[in-house]
Amino acid sequence: MRVLVTGGSGFTGGHLARGLRARGHDVRALVRDASRGERLRAAGVELATGDLRDPSTIHRAAAGADVIYNIAALYRQAGLPDSVYHDVNAAAVGSLIEAAAAAGARRVVHCSTVGVHGDVEHPPANEDAPLRPGDIYQVTKLEGERVAREAAARTGVEVVIARPTGIYGPGDRRLLKLFRGVARRRFVILGRGEIFYHLTYIDDLVEGFRLCGEVPAAAGRTYILAGGEVSTLNELAALIAEAAGVPAPRFHLPVWPFWAAAAACEALCAPLKIEPPLYRRRVDFFTKSRAFDISRARAELGYAPKVGLRDGVRKTLAWYRSERWI
Repeated sequence: MRVLVTGGSGFTGGHLARGLRARGHDVRALVRDASRGERLRAAGVELATGDLRDPSTIHRAAAGADVIYNIAALYRQAGLPDSVYHDVNAAAVGSLIEAAAAAGARRVVHCSTVGVHGDVEHPPANEDAPLRPGDIYQVTKLEGERVAREAAARTGVEVVIARPTGIYGPGDRRLLKLFRGVARRRFVILGRGEIFYHLTYIDDLVEGFRLCGEVPAAAGRTYILAGGEVSTLNELAALIAEAAGVPAPRFHLPVWPFWAAAAACEALCAPLKIEPPLYRRRVDFFTKSRAFDISRARAELGYAPKVGLRDGVRKTLAWYRSERWI
């Protein structure tokens, strides 16, 4: 097939574009900066440069595509107004589906997040669990889902919504601090560490996205994509420590002083548009439970995660070390 992947220069989008190209598809990747696309070019991926918020860019990039994977998103950056998150994570989704319709594409796979469910009170949560986004990123990702469904109904383009859990693997930076802290024996757990933390290895996620794009019965459906194992934060830290050959973290501190400090940091730094040294969402990492049920993806897509948590942790740590990040 001919496919377009937005967010191609990012961790997830880059892995997806290269993975689809390796399967023989003609792949174009939309990137904001062509200088960050050398690995994509080397893999045989065509580059389209531009901004997801620019309709003319989207129409050019979508030309000739059969399936479009919308991976691009604005994650969390200090000092940005809420309107920018809305423009990228929601409004641009509608524009992309309009461009898909004009190009004759049959399907758009839109990457959302399990964060739209917020803190899971009764784990594991499935796709029908309550929706309780907790910050502007999650709020606008949920809005993006609504915009996608409305655009699908209006244009006739098939839309599939994918909600990944925490993504990790070689090349990831979001969990680097966790791996580095544990490996260097500097990681302190806030609270008891018994909250659930559900990860998705990047290779499994790429396969899940592919299935969302290719399985006929997926049209109009929403799927949680996650790894086959769920661990507590304590268990995850112990697995990283085992791979690193160090003792598991055992030092715990109370949560509330850090929450208060984070709130103060955000209040002081936001008007100055500087990155706070501590966020409340980083404290949330230690307090919010995340465990999900992937039965729908297994049954309807044939999704079957292959990389176990221990193996995924080992591969990720080995890559960090090879790159001298740890």
